[in-house]
Amino acid sequence: MDRPPGRPPAWQGPLVELERVETEDPAEVVALLAAHGLAGEPATQRGDVAVALLLGSRGCARLGGLPEGAPSPVAVPECVAVAYRRANLAEHRSGPEGRPTVGPWTLSWTDQAHGAAVEQVRAAIGRGDVYQANVVGHRHAPFTGDPTRLARAVAALPGAAYAGFLNGEGWTVASASPEQLVRIEGDRVSTIPIKGTARDRDALVRSIKDRAEHIMIVDLERNDLARVARTGTVEVERLYDPSVWAGLWHASTTVEAQLAVGAGVTEVLRAVLPGGSVTGAPKYAACQLLAGLEPVGRGPAMGGFGFVWPGGLDLGLTIRTVALAEGQVHVWAGGGITWGSEPDAEVAEAHAKAGPVLRALAHA
Repeated sequence: MDRPPGRPPAWQGPLVELERVETEDPAEVVALLAAHGLAGEPATQRGDVAVALLLGSRGCARLGGLPEGAPSPVAVPECVAVAYRRANLAEHRSGPEGRPTVGPWTLSWTDQAHGAAVEQVRAAIGRGDVYQANVVGHRHAPFTGDPTRLARAVAALPGAAYAGFLNGEGWTVASASPEQLVRIEGDRVSTIPIKGTARDRDALVRSIKDRAEHIMIVDLERNDLARVARTGTVEVERLYDPSVWAGLWHASTTVEAQLAVGAGVTEVLRAVLPGGSVTGAPKYAACQLLAGLEPVGRGPAMGGFGFVWPGGLDLGLTIRTVALAEGQVHVWAGGGITWGSEPDAEVAEAHAKAGPVLRALAHA
């Protein structure tokens, strides 16, 4: 059974699927939301149907009108929307589970190629093209057995605020993301970007590079929310707040605003997608740069995954996310590159972020 993240208390428990769209065109997702009265202003919404959203990296770029990266290496649709009603417990049925195994991992680029991409971003910063860009790598491995069991193992990682999974025809996506992409409740909208990673709290707090990287993205997110906010209502709270995920420390900041009159779910998604913490600043230029650097597409990673219900929306950003299809499991990891980045340290950071996910899969 699907277990999408981002569900409010009233929507916890088993769900019954009513309909779905699996598509490359985000307009079809918007149409499904509209058909159930969930595309407009949340404060005016009523009903008893909610929708799980899974938006891949290219789907987010299409919705936000930004340059797309390389094609996805995994057969998962870029845009998925699943409409549900609440289920009685008697309607819930668990599928069979077989003990899964995961084979050896193959990286889509070497550490040297990853480091070279870091240097190319630094060169772009030196030219004044961008201030920061988030470089993402990919790896894949064969698996056998029940993909849902692997999905549950990933979703169980500690510190995952957006833990969940979604199944489609021949594919499964699971997330253990600690990062909020966007949340709407009534007329309030927020995003909580994460930038900065270290193995201990003190190192994160002392890091000049991580703090600079973080502030750039907070400023970007302020601008994104301002596109759909009432003038003067964008606020920053808990700046550079350390938190722990699976043994790694991250810094997050809450950016909130009051929605402008007429700004609905569709307008908010177009304003904030794709997420600034996995693209860079300026966002358009960063996406354009990354499209020519990353040899493998991001698939459902670095996108959005969560829930829309009458009156609200809560999407996590799909970092710490895996995709399973056609007998292969795929994992992505990366980090924000600034002028102060060192290639070896950035490669090590990406491996550190992937590590807990790889261990969860190995011990499922």
